[in-house]
Amino acid sequence: MVQKISATNDFVVKFSNVNGSGSASANELFARSILRMGVPVSPRNIFPSNIQGLPTWYEVRVSEAGYLGRRGGVDMIVAMNPETWQQDMAEILPGGYLFYDSTRPLPASAFREDIISIGVPLTVICNTNYSDPRQRQLFKNIIYVGVLADLLGIETSVIESLFVQQYGGKESLIGSNRKALHLGLDWARKNLPADLCALRIERRDAVGDLIFVEGNAATALGAVYGGATVCAWYPITPSSSLAEAFERYCKKLRIDPETGRAKYAIIQAEDELASIGMVIGAGWNGARAFTSTSGPGISLMTEFIGLAYFAEIPAVIMNVQRGGPSTGMPTRTQQSDLLSCAYASNGDTKHVLLFPEDPRECFDFAAAALDLADRLQTPVFVMSDLDIGMNNRLCRPFEWEEGRRLDRGKVMTAAELDAGKTFGRYLDVDGDGVPWRTLPGTHPTKGAFFTRGTTKNSFARYSEEGADYVENMERLLRKFDTARKLVPQPVPRHAARPTKLGAIHFGSTAPAMTESLDRLAGEGRHVDALRLRAFPFPDAVREFILSHDQVFVVEQNRDAQMRSLLVNELGIDPARLVPVLHYDGTPITARFIAEAIRNHLAQGAIAPFERAVS
Repeated sequence: MVQKISATNDFVVKFSNVNGSGSASANELFARSILRMGVPVSPRNIFPSNIQGLPTWYEVRVSEAGYLGRRGGVDMIVAMNPETWQQDMAEILPGGYLFYDSTRPLPASAFREDIISIGVPLTVICNTNYSDPRQRQLFKNIIYVGVLADLLGIETSVIESLFVQQYGGKESLIGSNRKALHLGLDWARKNLPADLCALRIERRDAVGDLIFVEGNAATALGAVYGGATVCAWYPITPSSSLAEAFERYCKKLRIDPETGRAKYAIIQAEDELASIGMVIGAGWNGARAFTSTSGPGISLMTEFIGLAYFAEIPAVIMNVQRGGPSTGMPTRTQQSDLLSCAYASNGDTKHVLLFPEDPRECFDFAAAALDLADRLQTPVFVMSDLDIGMNNRLCRPFEWEEGRRLDRGKVMTAAELDAGKTFGRYLDVDGDGVPWRTLPGTHPTKGAFFTRGTTKNSFARYSEEGADYVENMERLLRKFDTARKLVPQPVPRHAARPTKLGAIHFGSTAPAMTESLDRLAGEGRHVDALRLRAFPFPDAVREFILSHDQVFVVEQNRDAQMRSLLVNELGIDPARLVPVLHYDGTPITARFIAEAIRNHLAQGAIAPFERAVS
């Protein structure tokens, strides 16, 4: 007798489909219906880089407790792709559920004895009710949503309300989808035992005022609110939807109400190098400008990034990271561009990086990056990734302070020039490393300078004198040190008991990290944590590391890039920092993090503080 997994509002369902089968909308419908019942969900779309035919997966984490990271392990697989049958079955936890199309009989050897198999003749139901081949393909997906609704207890009215919302006044589409839904519901009620599945959805009020939005859309909206008027980009997965969302928002929010004219410029360039060049040109002219790209695009942009750094021109780069090197895994997630962005371009360069954890921070940091780029007169990177950018995530509602002004930094006006204020384009007048600049056309005779990527003195005159070069390079370091105080500060999490164990994480690892720390605490393993939100590292980061004997650094790349940055920039003993690395292209899971920490502790490298002193 199989011991069924029994859970209410706390389980993982994974859909296995074929890319191009139209399953994406049905799977999202499933996730949104649970959300509408007041139960938090966190879906993730795992898709191939081709257009059609390869396997695709859609994983839905259901968590009344509000955990939004991947848990690890699957309680139910909806297996709609015969090619990945064995792979999908292997993921199901013992006592879990296999939901499949039973139209074609399968031998007993195709199944596992320790799981519950739920066969539904989906193809037969479709062929009986539809004659058009495309309708058969599309409505099969809605039919299995109907069966799942009966198995899990999802309210039919909730799903039907989503049809109305999605299709507006198109009654024929609403009716056809409702018919397919009820084909699945009716078949399940007639043919499946009521107690077949012990996974249940029960209505709750655990979502509150949280919103459900993709990170790329949130970043784009943050750029609009942050004053961006120019976007130059070249299509690349997974960042293309960011520029497309920016265009949609601009059409609503950046149109002159009196003339109807657009107050923005969006240019799809011929390549990544051209796009960053346009952004730098716009920034030099005083416009707030950004580009969206991913790792391969960063590689192509580095020469121009170096120009912006050395000529000190504001530019914002939204980097939605993916698997590398080279083309790598275009539709998989990683945090593998840290070093390439922190030190982008030849020579001695250091750039500001921001690490959002969710769509809310994508919105906040997009706007903050535009302020920082102006204030520091330098490129600023927003380091999102595919997991955040291309998946819907629950997050706090966006907020914008009424009356908030854009921070343009040190821009000298014509009145100040006329008053005799000394203008040296690269002159450090107050010790923070940030010089004054003028915008083109500020004054007919004063405040002009020649912008160059070669060495110069404090007044922008060409110079190859070593002293001028050293002064300029040291001033850029002072500016970088100033940035340390301006960037978003890290967020600490203190364990319930004193501990000499710490953990550092950043970006999209945050939801899984939160859950893993809760799991470890429940086992008596207490770990303090610090979520990094920016580079250069604020002073609090060094203080956190030095206050713990060992610190786990959790990141999604092979070479421990964040750990390398910490060692290089803070002079930390590498032995103090324990890497926890996940880089198979899927988002990191809570179980992976917890297991890595358990294994390290089991090796006797360090004991939890409360045990060490007992």
